[in-house]
Amino acid sequence: MIRLFAALSLPEDIATPLLARQTGLAGARWRPREALHITLRFVGEIREDLARDLDLELAQIALPPMNLSLEGVGAFGEGREIHAVWAGVSESADLARLHKACERACRTVGLEPEPRKYRPHVTLAYLRHPDPVDVATWLETHALLKSVQFEVNQFGLYSSQLSPEGSRYSLEQTYDLEATA
Repeated sequence: MIRLFAALSLPEDIATPLLARQTGLAGARWRPREALHITLRFVGEIREDLARDLDLELAQIALPPMNLSLEGVGAFGEGREIHAVWAGVSESADLARLHKACERACRTVGLEPEPRKYRPHVTLAYLRHPDPVDVATWLETHALLKSVQFEVNQFGLYSSQLSPEGSRYSLEQTYDLEATA
């Protein structure tokens, strides 16, 4: 079994300013630079043969490169059940198409549809029963987050190994986004 997700990596000039925002929340488990990404589709644990089939399907995705930017911050959960804070991704029809293509690839190999609405973001920290006032203060402090545009010309299939220190990610495969004629 292997735990997988498809995602976009962030260029250094986009990721580095995010690291500077990783302060001010007691008990937060801030994500290291190598863990900052935009998830396209979380797959979860699947058999190796299914992972190979998924790789073949993802390789068939034919979409052009795109420009994205980060904008705003948010949190998942409510009250003491807030479990993550994140940087948002500006609305992008191109990103929505890529997400849908990854979802189709997963369904083609027999995976269940993702039940949650897609909300593109970069997870900055995981939280465990935080003080909601502290989270609200952090969100207000960073509400005006806005990055410059950055080009995305590939996406990746990553494996995730869970450990007491948090998840460790390994890039398993990359897929180029190429301009179509």
